[in-house]
Amino acid sequence: RRVFRRYPDDVPGDGGMMSMAFGGVLEVLTSKEFKVSGAIGPLTSLGKRGPNVSDVEVGKGGTNAWAIGGLDPTTTLAIYFDVSHPGTTALPQNKRRHIQFLTRYQHSNGRIRLRSTTICGPWHSDVNDHNPIKYSYDQEAAAVLTARLAVHRTETEDVSDVLRWVDRSLIRLAAKFADYQPDDPQSFRLAAEFSLYPQFMFHLRRSQFLQLFNSSPDEAAYYRYILIRENCVNSLVMLQPSLLSYGFNEPPQPALLDAQSVRPDTILLLDTFFNVVVFHGETIAAWREQKYQEQEEHESFRQLLEAPQVDAQLIMDDRFPVPRYINCDQHKSESRFLMAKLNPSGGDQGGSGAAQLFTDDVSLRVFMEHLMKLAVQS
Repeated sequence: RRVFRRYPDDVPGDGGMMSMAFGGVLEVLTSKEFKVSGAIGPLTSLGKRGPNVSDVEVGKGGTNAWAIGGLDPTTTLAIYFDVSHPGTTALPQNKRRHIQFLTRYQHSNGRIRLRSTTICGPWHSDVNDHNPIKYSYDQEAAAVLTARLAVHRTETEDVSDVLRWVDRSLIRLAAKFADYQPDDPQSFRLAAEFSLYPQFMFHLRRSQFLQLFNSSPDEAAYYRYILIRENCVNSLVMLQPSLLSYGFNEPPQPALLDAQSVRPDTILLLDTFFNVVVFHGETIAAWREQKYQEQEEHESFRQLLEAPQVDAQLIMDDRFPVPRYINCDQHKSESRFLMAKLNPSGGDQGGSGAAQLFTDDVSLRVFMEHLMKLAVQS
């Protein structure tokens, strides 16, 4: 049923047709100041070279056209570019850049369609002023692009080398765009446009895309394939899962992906894209086992138990492939699906109230301390 979804009948031109396309071809055209380095996604190179094809290959490079076997409304491709304009000469004032995406495919009604998308924007060439770049930086898209590139590199490189590349890239980014005094980690400050990017990289390093322990080769291939074809929002959920907390005295609210969010009197709903986990705190699980929810005077407890179940079903109804549903209790074996995704902050100063996680991974706080120390080195 999910595979053969159709457009609503009131959609002009597509009403009642299956929401899929076939035999897609994507071609990318650019203005002369930059070139196409490559693409990553469910595609193959057509080997079409042109003046806008860069010698620096990223992903499926050496071409500006790719074949896409099948398309649906959620298919997402990552295109990488290389600035070819020499940095020794400044671009003229008010110079504009242009990118055009030409997508040709066969619609489910049998017709061939050509969709043209053209993007225009300004250039910034003042090497002494990074503010325009800072303010236009999309850290969510950058995190997904970095994750796709890291996953692609695992096909030809050892995972440990890929992890070092991720670390070096993050350090270079922080050293270039952060505000700090040389050799003073305490002065390190990241602008709001960059503030979430380091924690995305922290979770990428710990994710199933780069950490293959307890994953079979076919599982690892499946996880990586889904990452390189899903949109930005879903990819971010894979990198840094979303966590909701349910309690008696508060409405459902987002919780930190941290060991401190685990409390005996709350229920947690974790969405990793591949798994949806409903986690009951120790006290909640004990009350449920005593069947308090079946007593009329504990109607609020019954509603508390039902709320995350309803939200979990909504997530699963709207997602394809359907995620695995896990219902677990604190200190039970299946709680590992949630605990493995949490930041192990229990050993940090002030983290005495957090659940203890036995792991070799450093916490986000230690990770950021090391990043600040390396970024400010003169």
